[in-house]
Amino acid sequence: MSQLHLAHDRTDGARGVPTLVAQKHTHKTNPDEVLLTDWQRTGEHSFVVRAKWPRTHDFYTTQHGLHDPLLLSETVRQALPLLSHVAYETPMGHQLLWHDFRWELDPMGLLVAERETELALHITCSEVKYRRGRAVSMLLDALVYRAGRPLARARTRFAIQDRAIYERLRGQYADIDLANARALPPAPPLPAPLVGRTRAADVALSPTGRPHRWLLRVDTTHPILFDHRVDHVPGMLLLEAGRQAAQAVASPRPSLVVGMDTAFIRYAELDAPCRIHAHRYTADEAGRRRVLVTAHQHDVEIFTNIVTLVGAPLA
Repeated sequence: MSQLHLAHDRTDGARGVPTLVAQKHTHKTNPDEVLLTDWQRTGEHSFVVRAKWPRTHDFYTTQHGLHDPLLLSETVRQALPLLSHVAYETPMGHQLLWHDFRWELDPMGLLVAERETELALHITCSEVKYRRGRAVSMLLDALVYRAGRPLARARTRFAIQDRAIYERLRGQYADIDLANARALPPAPPLPAPLVGRTRAADVALSPTGRPHRWLLRVDTTHPILFDHRVDHVPGMLLLEAGRQAAQAVASPRPSLVVGMDTAFIRYAELDAPCRIHAHRYTADEAGRRRVLVTAHQHDVEIFTNIVTLVGAPLA
């Protein structure tokens, strides 16, 4: 549907009326990084959210003639604050806390076309819990279509915390200025080709000298991963580190991520080393390889990610 026929931004969520997505509702500072275009309510807890993927992107780069699979992760991530604000009336300033995130996709649906790739996310929210009349947690399921054909499915559980609760739970780490002042400088990167990257600035891992073990490389000046200042390591950086760790295990064979099953256990802080460990799994009969990637900080497991890989096309 042409955007000329869309309603102006609002939060009433009128059933069946497409509504333009406001940049602020995606929690992105750079308008060029907003992937969502419009949304509409199709039921009490069901929605259609539309998105566009650019033909090229500075960070989610095109390789092998395919879109970066992690564009799917970022698209779903943007849908979380969007629906929280516009459909469940979450005030701006509340914090979203990822608990888990699982997705799988058809790699043939990633083919780059001559124009932007248009997607439709058919989303259902369930297990919605309320406190004092406001939603505080939910489970979101998304079926993602491209030109009417299934591309992916995703499921994620997240919580919504008001600022007072967030500050009480986070303590001194809720202070963005203090957290960034204490942030460790970014460690030296692994060779970019080893992790499927072309630029050192986009590498999320640093060598330790031990096989399949790295340090998380956190660069708070990265224009995409740190689009705005935060008091902890963004979830998208942890997903990127999981992808890069799995690809380092698979190297030198070119690989493509077609699925992730992630648990966010604790916040990753900016002021302490975060250790990444990849564990190889045996390939299944379909040729898919699964690699378990874990992250530890202060000797406590804070993140796990089972990354599913297939061989990338060579042309």
